[in-house]
Amino acid sequence: RGRWPTIRCGSFTCSRAGKFTGSTCGASWKGIQFPWDWMNPAWILWMERSAAVQATRLSGSHGTAGLWFMAGFLLIFWFFVAAFFREPRRVQIHDDELIFSPCDGRVVVTEVVKADEYLEGEMLQVSIFMSVTNVHCNWTPVAGEVEYFKHHHGRFLVAWHPKSSTENERTTTVVRLKSGCKVLIRQIAGFVARRIVNYVRPGDVVEQNSALGFIKFGSRVDLLIPKDAELFVEIGDPVIGSQTPIARLKRNS
Repeated sequence: RGRWPTIRCGSFTCSRAGKFTGSTCGASWKGIQFPWDWMNPAWILWMERSAAVQATRLSGSHGTAGLWFMAGFLLIFWFFVAAFFREPRRVQIHDDELIFSPCDGRVVVTEVVKADEYLEGEMLQVSIFMSVTNVHCNWTPVAGEVEYFKHHHGRFLVAWHPKSSTENERTTTVVRLKSGCKVLIRQIAGFVARRIVNYVRPGDVVEQNSALGFIKFGSRVDLLIPKDAELFVEIGDPVIGSQTPIARLKRNS
């Protein structure tokens, strides 16, 4: 599916044709290619350093047997991480009336809540839980200008816990649409996830379904949208980031 960089023992390479999207990453060993969607280049370099350090330690303390054992373990671990940090190429859909899912996962909350950060009044909250097997890239569900961004330090409760929205480590991003209505996206770190990456900052103009960020190892995303939006999903529904419509905005929203 396009150009593959070559990954060799002791030398990792990755090409990337764009700021957040555009390159395909894979491994080539003796002419055999092992594709996964795409992978964040930073993690390829991180795995290379980790493998090199551990291999050096074992070769000095446990000899060849320890080195082979660690090599096998690191190979399995490497493929797991490669699969987890994949960045799939998807069709970028544009529709000013629709709000798309910001991530892959399953809907766990659909309720009207009182906004407690930046926005005021009642909003419709849709929460999506991402398991370890889901793609953990996040996308902007609407197009507009980033009006607010804040990173909150906090706890690491399991992502489906009701208090995770307000007590866990999280980032809050508010996008103002051309119509003037605002949508809040909250990336929440879970029990395993300990790091949230967000690519946008106040003043940025974002396209609908463009890259928003990444949450590592199991997490959740909350959407706060206008209360009068027409909701398309229910609790338990599976959704695909940047592809599944979550709701339709009213023309006067």
